[in-house]
Amino acid sequence: MPDEIIRNLSVHGLRYSYRVLAQPSPRTEPVVVIGGALQGMYGWPQMDEHLGPHGPVVTADLPGMGGADPLPPGTGDELLYAAVSGIIDDLGVARVNLFGFSYGTALAFGCARQDPRRIARLVLGGVPAHISDAQRSQWGRAVDRLRAGDIEGLATLSAEALMCLDPGRRVHRRELARRYVRRSFLHALTHSPHAAQSLRRALGHRPDFSGGLSGVPALVFAGEHDTVTSPERQRAFAATIEGSRFVTIGDSDHWVVLERPDDVADLAARFFTDRSLEAAPALRPLAALPRPRTGAAGAALPRPGR
Repeated sequence: MPDEIIRNLSVHGLRYSYRVLAQPSPRTEPVVVIGGALQGMYGWPQMDEHLGPHGPVVTADLPGMGGADPLPPGTGDELLYAAVSGIIDDLGVARVNLFGFSYGTALAFGCARQDPRRIARLVLGGVPAHISDAQRSQWGRAVDRLRAGDIEGLATLSAEALMCLDPGRRVHRRELARRYVRRSFLHALTHSPHAAQSLRRALGHRPDFSGGLSGVPALVFAGEHDTVTSPERQRAFAATIEGSRFVTIGDSDHWVVLERPDDVADLAARFFTDRSLEAAPALRPLAALPRPRTGAAGAALPRPGR
C-alpha cells in the first residue's frame, strides 16, 4: 500500500489540509480531486484504487469542508482557488491533473481558467451549468428545514432534490445511493460544526461556467439521467472548452460517482493517462442533440454490449 501523507496548510488565515497517496513510480501528474460541499478528503476510495497505480492521488478538506476552518460569510471562490494553488505549490510540481465533481466542478473549472499552465488535464462530472428557478426554490425549502432545526427533513429533501426519482428511468443502485446521500447529510450535519454553513453555501451557490477554456485537455461526463443539469446542457458547456470530449455514463443520475463509482474512476484513469476511452465500460450515446454552437466537443461514446 503506498504511503499516505497528510499536509496542513493555510490560506488567508484559514487552516485546511490535504491527503496525498504517494506513487513512487508515477506515469502521470498528481490527480487532485475536488468533490461536493460535504465530500472531504476521505470520500474517494475508488480513486485510490484506479488512479493510485498511475500517479499520486490528492484529496482535500478545503476551507469550508470537512475538518478545515469554515469560510467567512460572503467569501468568494477566489479564496478556494488560492487554496488549490497552495496544494499545487506544496506538492512541488509544475502541473497536476484536476478532477471536479458537482459543486467541485466550479472550483476546478475556475482554477483551470485562472492558470491553465498548471493543469495538465481536466475532468469535470455532473456539472451544474444550469440551475432553474424551480430548482433553487426547492433547495430553498431544504434550507428552510435547516433553519427550523429539522435535520431529518433537510437530509431527505436534499438527497431527493439531487437524484432522478422517475421509476421509468433505470438508475443503478438508486435506492442505495439515496439512502447513502441522506445518511451522509445527517452525519455531516450532526458531527461537523460548520457543515450546515457549507451546505447553505453550496445550495445557494451560483457558479460561473462562462468564458470558455483553451489550452487544457478536458473531459466532461454526465449521468445519462442527471436531473440537476441535463446531459444536453452539460454537453453545451463542454462545447465551450476547446477540444474537449463529452460522454454520458449509463443507468445513473447526478450521483453517478456513487451509483457507478468504479466506472467513473476507470474513465478518469484512462483520460489522465492518455489511454483510449472507447473501451471504457458503461458509456452511453447521447442521441438527437443539437450541434453545439461554440467549439466542437467530442460526441458521446457508444456503450459496449453486455
